[in-house]
Amino acid sequence: MPKYFNTTAICRPKEHYMVDITEKLKQIKRMVDAGQYFTINRARQYGKTTTLRALQAFLKDEYIVISLDFQMLSSADFSTEMAFVDAFSSELLDACEEVPNKISDDLNNLIGKRTTLSMLFRILSKWCGISSKGIILIIDEVDNASNNQIFLDFLAQIRGYYINRDVKPTFQSVILSSVYDIKNLKQKFENGAEPRRNSPWNIAADFLVDMSFSAKEIEGMLNEYESDYHTGMNTEISANLIYDYTAGYPFLVSKLCKLIDERVAGSKNFPEKTDAWTKAGIIEAVKLLLNEKNTLFESLVNKIQDYPQLHEIIYELLFNGKTILYNSLNPSIEAAEMFGFIKNNDGQVMVSNRIFETVLYNLFLAEEAINSNIAKAGLLDKNQFINHGHLNMRLVLEKFVTHFNDLFGDKAEKFIEEDGRRYFLLYLRPIINGTGNYYIESRTRNMERTDVIVDYLGEQFIIELKIWRGDAYNTRGEKQLWDYLSYYHLDKGYMLSFNFNKNKKIGVKELHLNGKTLIEATV
Repeated sequence: MPKYFNTTAICRPKEHYMVDITEKLKQIKRMVDAGQYFTINRARQYGKTTTLRALQAFLKDEYIVISLDFQMLSSADFSTEMAFVDAFSSELLDACEEVPNKISDDLNNLIGKRTTLSMLFRILSKWCGISSKGIILIIDEVDNASNNQIFLDFLAQIRGYYINRDVKPTFQSVILSSVYDIKNLKQKFENGAEPRRNSPWNIAADFLVDMSFSAKEIEGMLNEYESDYHTGMNTEISANLIYDYTAGYPFLVSKLCKLIDERVAGSKNFPEKTDAWTKAGIIEAVKLLLNEKNTLFESLVNKIQDYPQLHEIIYELLFNGKTILYNSLNPSIEAAEMFGFIKNNDGQVMVSNRIFETVLYNLFLAEEAINSNIAKAGLLDKNQFINHGHLNMRLVLEKFVTHFNDLFGDKAEKFIEEDGRRYFLLYLRPIINGTGNYYIESRTRNMERTDVIVDYLGEQFIIELKIWRGDAYNTRGEKQLWDYLSYYHLDKGYMLSFNFNKNKKIGVKELHLNGKTLIEATV
């Protein structure tokens, strides 16, 4: 059976095209060798289970590895201490083939009797004491038990043995995997009391292994694919472009590759795999991904709606270019980072990747488009801008200038400064929706400047949106846009200036600068 790109459950090297995570496994093994206990808490579909499965194989020659999955336990298994000991003992015996007969007998004797966690851990400690190899306990999906008192008691036992490991034999290492940070569990108390943070897992070492995929790692996976299909793609260029959109988020990387291989290839505009594994094919896959409904995007939207403060932070970040300082103690920021939607970029909040950022832009714009006159104007004008599959971006700017000044020309400066660029995106989105993509270049987004990149049927357009700050500033902007066009190997670029000078000249003009054409629009 030929290999394929997988986006569901775990990835298996014999069945799926995979990134080589050997270096990541070596980093984790160094933590294990040092006797550290830790949690791998990463966002959903971030490759945690696949990593744990690979880690088990990576460690098996040197250690005894017990790998359990709390997803296999039911709520009834956590109902009482005895039920949990029964379920845990049974799962352990099923999962590990290296249990000594004496330990196996002791564990079997626990099942079905009035036993306690302390009795279970005495047996586990005994096993650790007689074993010639260190024993590693790995538990996946511990989220399933995170609000359960029995689980907290279980962690407390692990903590107790860890603290006293110099006198009581215990595990060489314990690894828990979850989305939620187990170090910050909320413990529930009886009598309707409010939950409070009180986790025994404060012994855990920080897990700093980068589980995202680098462009080089993606390239390695594509090289394996290329050796099977000989598409002629430049794997380095393709890998870098995929990384640019995903920032190495494992699910998004695999999903784009899967879309290219299975849906873009064989479509009308990309009949062969050789056509699909190109820049245009990757951009087409991005469009398909952004237009689909999946659990990852739904989770992103739900978290934005669940945390109003996070909604406000992301909105300010995206539309107004404001600097949001990273603060891990802010509950909204903490939650968004835990779910993988934002990251700490040199002390500032940043959306994790270009795909998520576009999903969020679309979400916010869709919320406003229903009652937005400028969005309705874009929808009504849509058919004017496409000629033989070519998007006339100059005409888009000309029409936007007209509509914007009709609708907002007499508004106060503060109103325009905060909302002008948002209105351009509201106007642009229905024009390209379903056929083209857009994204915001994060390297140039700030309070005064934003670069919008539009991909439309194989053509790329760069539109610099900026606040007018005088002729000198505008000249610098023209030079910046020229440099940016050179970087993207384009000969034509676009500028949209929001000018608050009462003597401004509204309209669109064409400039030529060192062999490149700049279309400048002023509102």
